[in-house]
Amino acid sequence: MTTPFYVSPQQAMADRAEYARKGIARGRSVVVLQYADGILFVAENPSRALHKVSEIYDRIAFAAVGKYNEFENLRIGGVRYADLRGYTYDRDDVTARGLANVYAQTLGTIFSSAAEKPYEVELIVAEVGDGPEDDQIYRLPHDGSIVDEHGSVAVGGNADQISSYLDQRHQDGMTLAEALKLAVESLARDSNGGERSLTAEQLEVAVLDRTRPQQRKFKRVLGGQLARLLEAESAAAESDSESESPAEDTSETED
Repeated sequence: MTTPFYVSPQQAMADRAEYARKGIARGRSVVVLQYADGILFVAENPSRALHKVSEIYDRIAFAAVGKYNEFENLRIGGVRYADLRGYTYDRDDVTARGLANVYAQTLGTIFSSAAEKPYEVELIVAEVGDGPEDDQIYRLPHDGSIVDEHGSVAVGGNADQISSYLDQRHQDGMTLAEALKLAVESLARDSNGGERSLTAEQLEVAVLDRTRPQQRKFKRVLGGQLARLLEAESAAAESDSESESPAEDTSETED
């Protein structure tokens, strides 16, 4: 009888974490950041059928990277949880914090179970408040831990480099166009330090807009509106560049 191969629990968990991280890093990044009127979600996603960003409830939205079938199952479970809790108790009882706790329990159980592989997903759950100070953004890695984020956050792809870029440039009170420009610039930076060009067709953009009069604050930014926002910010940047350049000296000199 042969001796069974032994792997320490610490090594087994480290291997599972490395497996999940590699799967997540292969996905295209998602950026979430606060602006003056709410929370902006920008994902590099050329597909118009498979969404990385979705509405969960009135003021709550969900973004994810990794394996689509896995985070889609989590999204559907979150919608069912929110609908049931809102119907059973009150709509105000559905919060991003409660939803993040549910996701954390699910991901943690799967990650620690030896019977199945860990989910190759990283989630963001965000809730827009009555003011910027009331906004909530939670990041949930593959192991089910919860990270409370403020200002901006990036997941998937070269998230560390993108997060560093956002931390240096994100400011409170940015307009939607300014926040969108910053998000697109951060996504366009590759791991080698170069820059790519991202068009509206390659982006999935949505907002939680606190100024919307209806109860549901989630809105997708599509088509002409997205193109106008990108063009408006590009035109503003060109105007600023021209104003900063030294004016030509047209005065005549006397002989």
